[in-house]
Amino acid sequence: MDVLNVIKQRASTRAYLDKPVDRATVEAILDAARWAPSGTNAQPWQVVVVTGETRKKLSVALLAERKAGHPENPDYSYYPKKWSEPYKSRRLACGLALYQALKIGRDDKDARLKAWNNNYSFFGAPMGLLFFLDHALEKGSWIDMGMFIENVMLAAIGHGLATCPQASIAEYPDIVRTIVNVPDTRALVCGMALGYPDTQAPVNKYRTVREPVNNFTTWHA
Repeated sequence: MDVLNVIKQRASTRAYLDKPVDRATVEAILDAARWAPSGTNAQPWQVVVVTGETRKKLSVALLAERKAGHPENPDYSYYPKKWSEPYKSRRLACGLALYQALKIGRDDKDARLKAWNNNYSFFGAPMGLLFFLDHALEKGSWIDMGMFIENVMLAAIGHGLATCPQASIAEYPDIVRTIVNVPDTRALVCGMALGYPDTQAPVNKYRTVREPVNNFTTWHA
């Protein structure tokens, strides 16, 4: 498979097979990802891998916070406080496509809530990755982290695995840090589901629409 097709194949997977991922495979994925570009070679990424009882404990704790109605307290703001165009329309279209793939109607609040809560169980994936970096670092290191995370997703495809990066896992970072024993000097960037994709699940067949190159590129000579 050539690089272009690998990049196009890198989509968020929201349903996984009940099949374990061995540690050697994950180590190989991270070994490839560590070669991501990094300003001054700071290599700011820190990764925590959760499986088994720890993954379940994390999911239970996050769901409990949601159900109790406790306010989110992420280490940073992922989304804007107010959406403007064209981002507002793209966001709405993304959500509509997802719920259509799940065959969930606009007014079916219970089904929508159940679908959203799947975020906190890593969509059934047997393994979750948690990405941290030091609070003291600046935006350049967050850019490095983004490239590292993309490398993880691309390397996973090479091993027949699928991923879904999840900002939702970072909504309650204090709970996550406590469970996995990470100091509060590290910011939780996001989580990621990792496993073998359920290719028959309808939710894994939906794709977002991407803008053509000419819509976001200007040329100067």
